[in-house]
Formats: sequence, C-alpha cells, structure tokens
Amino acid sequence: MTGPSIVPMAIEGAWTVTPRQFADDRGAFLESFRGDLLAPYVGHRPDVVQTNVSISAAGVIRGVHFADVPPGQAKYVTCVSGAVLDVVVDIRVGSPTFGRSDTVLLDDVNRQAVYISEGLGHAFMSLADGSAVTYLCSTSYAPGREHGINPLDPELGIDWPDTDRTGRPITVTLSDKDRAAPSLAEAARTGLLPAYEDVRSYHRSLAS
Repeated sequence: MTGPSIVPMAIEGAWTVTPRQFADDRGAFLESFRGDLLAPYVGHRPDVVQTNVSISAAGVIRGVHFADVPPGQAKYVTCVSGAVLDVVVDIRVGSPTFGRSDTVLLDDVNRQAVYISEGLGHAFMSLADGSAVTYLCSTSYAPGREHGINPLDPELGIDWPDTDRTGRPITVTLSDKDRAAPSLAEAARTGLLPAYEDVRSYHRSLAS
C-alpha cells in the first residue's frame, strides 16, 4: 500500500498529510495516521497520549490554542465529517516567521490531516454544521499550561471565511474564553509565548 503524501507547510514544524484512499462500491478505506512514516519528517516517532473529538456548527472558531514548552502538545488533526479551515500560527518569539499563519482545508472528501509540532498555535473554523474534528495529542490536557490568542487579532491577519462550504453566509462564533484571549502582542509582552530557540532545543531532545 502506497503511503500518504507528506508536505511541509509555510510554517516550520507543520506538515499536511494526504492519505491514499481506496474506494469501491462498498465505500472507502484509508490509513488516517502513520506515525512511522511521519517520523522522518518530524525527527522522532510521534507519541499519541490522548485523542480528542470536537463537533462544531458552521462559523465556530476554536483557537488559537497552544501549550507551554516543554512539554508542549503536538497535534495530528483531521476532519472526519464536514469541513474546517485549519490554521497553524507561528507564535515562537524569535522565529523568522513569527506572527505568520498558514491554512489548509480539512474535509471528509480529501481527508487530509495536519501535523502541528510543539510550540505552534492552532485554530480552525467549521465550514459545515456538525463538522467533527479529531486531534491525536502528544500530551494530555493540563489546564495550567494551556493558553490562547484571540483568533480575530488583526495582527494575525487570518482571513476567516464568511461563507460555509456551500457558499451560504456564516456568522463567527467564539467561546467566551477564546474571545477574551490576549492579542499576539499582549501575549508576547507578558511572556506567555514560547521562545523559538527553546522550542528547537526541545525538539532536538525528542529526536535524541
């Protein structure tokens, strides 16, 4: 069986994974996650400690979320039903691409996934009612080291869609926590963000 196509995103430490699908009159089959094939790109075999599932109405934005490094939280994200615009944000102070983001459509057609390394920010917008997203996480949830940045912060410049995947208008919906999250500049000023060199050092320790 031919493996997935794994392609670096514009943000260092993130990759898109496009699986090969095998379809017939019964339906379809695919390998949604192959840690052994990701390992050469990531630098180590990804460890899955916790699996999360979120279900979101059209227009819901979740994120931008990140965790303290170390240990951070790497994520392997895919949309098993519906569609979402997935966003990776470089929040590593000192990174050449600090403050930049990259996006990819995750849906139940192409069934792409995104691998997001520790130290990066992650968000998505649901583009269909009932969009179901799964996250394979390298660490378990720890509220004391989980943080967020307001996804509507103009400095991030994320071009959030105003229509769903069928072209119907949608209204942005945020949790109270995400709406109250600081801007990128505020998070940097208060020392909330990880340092680029610290993140790179941690990744080297995982590879060794």
